[in-house]
Amino acid sequence: MIDNLDRVKLVKSPDSDQVYFVGNLGFKRPILNLSVFNSYGWTKNDIVEISTQELATLPDATMVLRVKDGGVYSLSDKSYLGNLVLLIKNGSDSPAIQGINEVDFGAYGFTATVQPQPENKQSVQIVAENLNVPWDIVFLPDGDLLVTERPGTLKRLGKNPTAITVPSVNSFGEGGLMGIALHPDFAKNNLIYLYFTAKTDGTKNRVVRFKLENNQLIEDRLIIDNIPSALYHDGGQIAFGPDGLLYITTGDSEKPQLAQDLNSLAGKTLRLTADGNIPADNPFGSAVWSYGHRNAQGIAWDSQGRLWQTEHGRSGVLSGFDELNRIEKGKNYGWPTIQGSERSTGLETPIINSTATETWAPSGLAFVNGKLYFAGLRGSTLYQAEVDEQGNAVNLKKYFAGVYGRLRAVVLGPDGYLYFTTSNRDGRGTVRSGDDKILKIHQDYFK
Repeated sequence: MIDNLDRVKLVKSPDSDQVYFVGNLGFKRPILNLSVFNSYGWTKNDIVEISTQELATLPDATMVLRVKDGGVYSLSDKSYLGNLVLLIKNGSDSPAIQGINEVDFGAYGFTATVQPQPENKQSVQIVAENLNVPWDIVFLPDGDLLVTERPGTLKRLGKNPTAITVPSVNSFGEGGLMGIALHPDFAKNNLIYLYFTAKTDGTKNRVVRFKLENNQLIEDRLIIDNIPSALYHDGGQIAFGPDGLLYITTGDSEKPQLAQDLNSLAGKTLRLTADGNIPADNPFGSAVWSYGHRNAQGIAWDSQGRLWQTEHGRSGVLSGFDELNRIEKGKNYGWPTIQGSERSTGLETPIINSTATETWAPSGLAFVNGKLYFAGLRGSTLYQAEVDEQGNAVNLKKYFAGVYGRLRAVVLGPDGYLYFTTSNRDGRGTVRSGDDKILKIHQDYFK
């Protein structure tokens, strides 16, 4: 657990000029100089005066996390203790660790400021930095990555880096450039699919197929249009399933009743052919595969070919009841009629939910070695759930809680590493040095 400075307060006693950081877990640490104070953007108006007795009751932070590279340092002897990921795995985590910026770090004069190389497969590594709200990533056959940035840029990272502006993207609220998928025969046809909010008369989401040639996008075909959009709840994930068909998640566009309306594309899982046609075995003679969804943003299939989906629960003051669902043909997943563990005839209760007291805000989803991994935006955590033979998700675990901030995409790379992205520049997070990032950790770390 990291005592981040995201919700810090500044305190001092009436008989001293020394100002202290107090993190959201209640540990205090003195500000060493004015430069450190200014580096966090605070002013004197942010300082709260408390009694000397109350100040004395606050425990001292004993370690700091250099956010730039994940190194942990002792405040008592200024020594380097190791990489945060390894410390947590080895049971050395402490709530008395505070994350700090580079100015703060430099003021301490730590004895070891040169970090060792990442420790084999047990350390989180930075793949890319300074991205602008990365939403989804896929790997090309040559090992390069394609990453969508919500404002409307498709970036290629690797041997042939480039940035491509996707035409007609309207980025506002939760909308913009979102999901990406490669055609199953991409190596032969260079076709990619993009889900985005379009600049049209009105607000709509659509899926468009492009040909990627010489690092340029050539529009090939409109796959589906007129998916309702809004400031919030735009869904946005797309992926080809084991059946070779394209699956698409859509949000309820802030109109919960549309999730139950089979004549609307809002609040649904859609299923289409690679050319955008309706498969003959779709349950309602339309693009709809399942319905009653609020805002699903993650898709993955397990080793048995079962489709899983992450879905955002209620928002606002209440929050909570985020969902992990197993999606089946033609079924109704209940929104807005039921939520959490509620049950009703003809409606599907989620396999697991976050309960009323916790919020995941789940997004990207990947299946690796019998386990589902999904990213939490508000939860700021990478979650893991085992899938048993009966298709239940059990033994929910949490990794990197609060370490990197909001997390969005999760993808297994061809090198055996699990890749995940931060989303701290989306207007709801605290921007950290180098944000937003693509990070990776080897799957062996979770054994």
